[in-house]
Amino acid sequence: MDRQKILIKNTEIYADNQKLHNGFIKIKDHIIEEIGTLDQLTAEEEYRVLDFSDKNVKAIPGLIDVHIHGANGADVMDGTKQALRTMANTLPKEGTTSFLATTMTQSNDDIEHAIKNVVSYMDQQEPGAAEIIGIHLEGPFINMKRKGAQSEAHIKEPDISLFQKWHQLAHQQIKLVTLAPEVNGGMEFVQHLKSQGIIASAGHTDATAGEIKTAIKHGLSHITHLYNQMRGFHHREPGVVGAAWLQNELMVEMIADGVHSTPEAIQTAFKLKGKDRLLLITDAMRAKCLHDGHYDLGGQKVNVVEQKARLEDGTLAGSTLKLGDALKNIIQFSGCTFEEAIAMTSANAAKELGMINRKGTIAEKKDADIVLLDDNNDIILTLCRGEIAYERM
Repeated sequence: MDRQKILIKNTEIYADNQKLHNGFIKIKDHIIEEIGTLDQLTAEEEYRVLDFSDKNVKAIPGLIDVHIHGANGADVMDGTKQALRTMANTLPKEGTTSFLATTMTQSNDDIEHAIKNVVSYMDQQEPGAAEIIGIHLEGPFINMKRKGAQSEAHIKEPDISLFQKWHQLAHQQIKLVTLAPEVNGGMEFVQHLKSQGIIASAGHTDATAGEIKTAIKHGLSHITHLYNQMRGFHHREPGVVGAAWLQNELMVEMIADGVHSTPEAIQTAFKLKGKDRLLLITDAMRAKCLHDGHYDLGGQKVNVVEQKARLEDGTLAGSTLKLGDALKNIIQFSGCTFEEAIAMTSANAAKELGMINRKGTIAEKKDADIVLLDDNNDIILTLCRGEIAYERM
């Protein structure tokens, strides 16, 4: 039997723009070959059959995390293949099948080493693990006033020539850059990113609402972890938060853990932005999937207590959130539908990254990135490009 031919049957399929009851998915050579209902199913003998007739199982597209630093003891800034391999093998357990490897504000040498390591790893990745689909450069071109857990010593003003060096080292795989558009040279940098087809995101920023509007005219299109490390909303100065709520041009990330933002704040964002302009992320660091204890993030000491990661001064330092839990949380916090939650954890990211032809929905000829959920929306099985990457025992 060809192990790359898999048939999933007797599931409820949340396919592209439709929901199929008693459905099937045929997978061949890592691609979704055919989907349909059981009355349309033919020729299954050549396939490895995964039959869920005795369970209530939902099939959804693999989740995409555009902002994640680490998991299970590993971090992108470790600069090793093993660290990236650990992340790629761990993330399918939470339903994540694709992600942007996210850097931190550190020395030029450390950033360059991490970038080169990611690109080298990307050239060698195989199906059966979460796929790195690019790099998210978080910093170092941010505002000192909103540094959060980023290293103050390495924050610098936007430098287009330095960035171009990094982008070349990355083989043009930098897909998203978090920056402060209001700092000296910020608007020009946003414009440069736009010209290169790179997503410019406002984050770790003290911009006013007016400065965000100006940045949008230069090409800003994204907000990094809404509410966190940015100028908040005030009735006389709406700030980054107010602009994020109101400007339709902006895609907005949220860490839906109830810690970085309250459920009410998350509900507000959903009501104002809607399902098409929100992305759920984890911003997770290496302590995800591990016990409470002492860790590091970007060279700074982090204490994790009750799965909350903070610097020694109490500043939140990333999260330990799993993206599969964020999907469940957003339904509880905002009252959105299951289909809307799927869009916010998968399709929206694929569209923004220009990868919707490959990922983000369950459709024929797309990558077979598929997650199977039980009645509680807990993960039963994850396939990454047509190969089982996680199976609950």
